[in-house]
Amino acid sequence: MAVNTAESTTEPLVLRHDADHVCTLTLNRPGQYNALSEEVLEQLAVHLGTIAGDEAVRVVILTGAGKAFCPGHDLKQMRANHDIDYHRRLFRQCSDVMQEIVSLPQPVIARVQGMATAAGCQLVASADLAVAADDVKFAVSGISIGLFCSTPGVALSRNVHRKHALEMLLTGEFIDAPTAERYGLINHAVPREALDDTVNRIARVIASRPTEAVRLGKRLFYSQIEKNLEGAYAEAAEAMACNLMQPAAVEGIDAFIGKRKPRWD
Repeated sequence: MAVNTAESTTEPLVLRHDADHVCTLTLNRPGQYNALSEEVLEQLAVHLGTIAGDEAVRVVILTGAGKAFCPGHDLKQMRANHDIDYHRRLFRQCSDVMQEIVSLPQPVIARVQGMATAAGCQLVASADLAVAADDVKFAVSGISIGLFCSTPGVALSRNVHRKHALEMLLTGEFIDAPTAERYGLINHAVPREALDDTVNRIARVIASRPTEAVRLGKRLFYSQIEKNLEGAYAEAAEAMACNLMQPAAVEGIDAFIGKRKPRWD
């Protein structure tokens, strides 16, 4: 039977900060290492839905408050609601959030300042780009408590080689940030003191590119990768033809030919 364990707090569980066309979302349960409770997932979904329609936002940074990035689901809340229908709703809710990240028009960069395990590792894998401090560790460790990380495995297997993904899923063992970079789970493992500079530099570069081209490119990337080779090329060719008709591309090409910097808004 389901038990109501709703969090009672006046502090937002997900913080939003906007500056220079970059929106930073911060998971804000540091006392629980930013575990993904129902309420966190709800607030994250609301923010993502709002950001999707916000033309001023060009890049999103996703991070966590405190020592951890995210350890995954809130196991205490899950055990307090030991009901299969509850669990089905919870994992459908989580899966919807992960897919919202992928379908968000703006690129999402995971800024991983602390441990990322289970659904926290899934968040990292779902983000378009990821940068981690080089002392951070990652795992899909559910198997260690008898719970195979099935939903995190969806995102993980779409980011790293299947043998690396399956080893992580079957053993539950931790990998360090340099290994995560080698596997392709993250883009960069950097010294902790360089984390913010690295993330902000990437965000600034993306934010400086033509918005319509970036959004078209992200959408095309995920769409074509699920198709066969012929279908992927057909969709990519159509995307390029449409892209060439956009004002930003016209200005960019004219600037290149004229040996000047493009004048974009």
